[in-house]
Amino acid sequence: MKISFVGAGNVAWHLAQAFESAGPIISEVYSRDPQHARQLVGLLYDTAIQPDLNFSESEAEVLLIAASDDALEGIMQRIVLPPGVILATVSGSHALADLQHLVEVYSDVPVRTGVLYPLQTFTKGASMDYTQIPFCIEATEEETEEALFKLAESVSPHVQLADTEERRALHIAAVFACNFTNQLFSIAHDLLKEEQLSFELLKPLIRETTHKALQSADPATVQTGPARRSDWATTNRHLNYLQEHHSDWAAMYRLLTESIRERHFEEG
Repeated sequence: MKISFVGAGNVAWHLAQAFESAGPIISEVYSRDPQHARQLVGLLYDTAIQPDLNFSESEAEVLLIAASDDALEGIMQRIVLPPGVILATVSGSHALADLQHLVEVYSDVPVRTGVLYPLQTFTKGASMDYTQIPFCIEATEEETEEALFKLAESVSPHVQLADTEERRALHIAAVFACNFTNQLFSIAHDLLKEEQLSFELLKPLIRETTHKALQSADPATVQTGPARRSDWATTNRHLNYLQEHHSDWAAMYRLLTESIRERHFEEG
């Protein structure tokens, strides 16, 4: 199978190398930043830098759009596709129907559409076990679905169908579990730094908390802390400290404390 990429960011950086190692050929890489395309192509075996969005002569069977959802319509306005190609996004939240609509509006040739969504956080240069990554597939027809399944299964055994609403829920859950959690880690780091304390002090606690959450069927059952035990004297002291130093962090602390209180009040 031959694949081309539109985009050379974090997701493309990982998927292009993973797929190539598994057997598929990476034909072309396009990026609005040519330097990014050159960097990615330099890691691949025999891949061409695509200078523009005219893929009309491409031999790719699958064209993966690894760009932000905000960029999708602008790409579709300019891209020239080869007839019969599978055009798929790697988006967790963009509706397949929206992609199909953009194809109908902007493409002069018939193409098939789908989604190949890897449920993982990607950073260039970071090593990763691709066999542990869940892939979610959606397509407009069975033949396209099977082709995307085959591509995903070349790197991971964890491949399943997920429609637009299911992917959206997964993506929202991923933002809570990954992006928001990392932001809270960043706040904890900065709070300690202001008191000339090391973030290293928190790492054993973070590891144990994460371990318990992953071992549990429901992380709510292993919740601890002052909000869980209704220790309002402690939470008030925390809020007074935060209000004095960082009122925005105090607002987050208050919101999360209330969320924990409500969850465990309802559970009795």
